[in-house]
Amino acid sequence: MKKRKKKINKKQRIAGLALLVLLLFLLGAMALSLLLGSVFISPENLWQSEILWQIRLPRVVLAALVGLLLSLSGVILQGVLRNPLADPYILGISAGGAVGAAISIALGAQFVIFGLSSLPVTAFIFSLVAVFVVYKLSQVGGHAAPETLILAGVALSAFCAAILALIIIVSGSLQTIYFWLLGSLASASWSNVITVIPYALIGAGIAYFFSKELNALLLGEEMAITLGIEVEKTRLMLIGAASVMTAAAVSVSGLIGFVGLIVPHWIRLIIGPNHRLLIPVSALSGMLLMVVADTISRTILSPLEIPIGIIMALVGAPFFLYLLRRRRIRGK
Repeated sequence: MKKRKKKINKKQRIAGLALLVLLLFLLGAMALSLLLGSVFISPENLWQSEILWQIRLPRVVLAALVGLLLSLSGVILQGVLRNPLADPYILGISAGGAVGAAISIALGAQFVIFGLSSLPVTAFIFSLVAVFVVYKLSQVGGHAAPETLILAGVALSAFCAAILALIIIVSGSLQTIYFWLLGSLASASWSNVITVIPYALIGAGIAYFFSKELNALLLGEEMAITLGIEVEKTRLMLIGAASVMTAAAVSVSGLIGFVGLIVPHWIRLIIGPNHRLLIPVSALSGMLLMVVADTISRTILSPLEIPIGIIMALVGAPFFLYLLRRRRIRGK
């Protein structure tokens, strides 16, 4: 018993230290990101610069918010589906958003809703529709098993990919659609930031509030039921929260993969599976990762900008292969 308490206390100390270190690194990365770009701004002229207030600052803040949304979505889905390889795109969220954005681009729709143009609005709506379809398709007798949800998500993603290809062929908007699919924060604005903030705050609150239920679900459905958890209702609520957060991120940044896969898995290896610690540390880690990745994407080949999705794929794909190999070795 004493050994277990010591182990828990050690994990809590590590998590506390990690939060402090990550916060300092995040602030440092954000400050550096404000200075760097195709146009260098000296520190003494920084606060008077229009580039800072209208371009770089909203972009840096939006990058942090997108990182938080995607990483927490990954934490939730990996916990609910009991699959460490799950990420926010596994339920067809990204595929639905891609179709919505492609339709908006192909039609040339230019309406504005709550300060947002048609593209993020349609991407958000189609993302949520995709998740709803996946959940309904996976239900059998009012119950949706994690394995069935994953399979339904994969099937819908394939279907959406076919629709997306058809839209590109018919519309001829390959370059515009493809750039959005690769993910970018080039169009970041304060209206995007204001729109995304509520999803980030409410999503983080829901994730932490349900940390006890997420811990119980890791033990299996039967054990969770014995602990008084309403499994199906809890699963639906958490998947809904993760889907809305991912849809919000996709609507303003396009498709940025691997954040929800890398961050929760890596942090879990360091501090353990306790979601009360995992959620805040993953949130800060996701924010830091996205700020750094976005800074690299717009400075490494300046003035040419690399879509941030490419940066994340270069980092995330090898990590994903490492996870697969690690699971295979442990399974032997």
